[in-house]
Amino acid sequence: MKPKSEAELAEMVATAKAPLRIVGGGTRNIAPHLGGAPLSTAGITGVSLYEPGALTLVAAAGTPVSEIDAVLANEGQRLAFEPMDHRGLLGTQGTPTIGGVVAANVSGPRRIQAGAARDSTLGVRFVDGAGRSLKNGGRVMKNVTGYDLVKLMAGSWGTLGVLSEVSLKVQAIPETAGCVLLYGLSEMDAVRALSQALGSPYDVSGAAHAPVGIDGHPVTMVRVEGLEASVSYRTEKLKDLLADTGAEIHIERSPDRLRDGWAWVRDVAVLQGGDRNIWRFSVKPSDAPHLVAELRDKAADIKVMYDWGGGLVWISTARDLDMRPAQLSGHATLVRASDQIRETVPVFQPEQAPIQAISKGLRAEFDPRGILNPGLMG
Repeated sequence: MKPKSEAELAEMVATAKAPLRIVGGGTRNIAPHLGGAPLSTAGITGVSLYEPGALTLVAAAGTPVSEIDAVLANEGQRLAFEPMDHRGLLGTQGTPTIGGVVAANVSGPRRIQAGAARDSTLGVRFVDGAGRSLKNGGRVMKNVTGYDLVKLMAGSWGTLGVLSEVSLKVQAIPETAGCVLLYGLSEMDAVRALSQALGSPYDVSGAAHAPVGIDGHPVTMVRVEGLEASVSYRTEKLKDLLADTGAEIHIERSPDRLRDGWAWVRDVAVLQGGDRNIWRFSVKPSDAPHLVAELRDKAADIKVMYDWGGGLVWISTARDLDMRPAQLSGHATLVRASDQIRETVPVFQPEQAPIQAISKGLRAEFDPRGILNPGLMG
């Protein structure tokens, strides 16, 4: 099913007699084992409003992210939260849509500075599980309704409703960027260095570490963006700040290399290819190296990428194991897995009992028939 309008979408949901599998462009299929008739919003497209001066844009949920990027770039603007493209990681086809980005709260390296996708989402229109068309928020941040449905819908993966339209705040593309590269650090030292950089006054917009970089050696990356003089000053200051790490330090200013390097981080290119199981952990940065060390005891073959200063850890392994530690102060998501591991391990880490009760209540209110992506989030 591929409706062309919100009205058609509402009719399809209202008359559905069986579970529906909600998709946008089909690029983020993290639960291929779940059933349901596919319902795609990719046919509901178009930018209906764009006000560059007000830094706001309104687009239908099925609008390709590439189209939105092009519209914004013409005015020297961009999406602040730098959404990743999951196709390389998941081996999927299709076209990423803005509704899929918001529904999954997809947020890239710049999240540490600009916030997540939900923080840039001003308003939403969606169809709930009863086929009702609902709207919340708008082109301003103030929200006076009982539920903050903008925040609820962002990251709900289509389990509370099917997005038909999103309103976003955008930002100007900075004049230039720079990156401080540190070579050869251990994972513990790298996270410590990233924490130093993020705790500095130099407005870091990217902080990542790859134990195996493009050249096969450990690389730690700290990005700043802004006006030319400011970027030059801040990169030099960061280089001085991090000199005591003992790493070999280089400042990268090539726009092409910066673009490609941060796309490599954003799309977790180091874990792409093959059919390995992929896990995503959201943790306190200082806990990240300890988490990875514990996981290496379970599966010595793991590959790793740290983002968000260590707050986001991507892991891949060929082992069909439940990689969640017994005690995890954070959250785990099984992003890609074999059929064998899918049989026993849920996509999302089970919520604690109080949160489970709240989630169950929300789903009962917005999807009383339980037809929207059932089983995806518990």
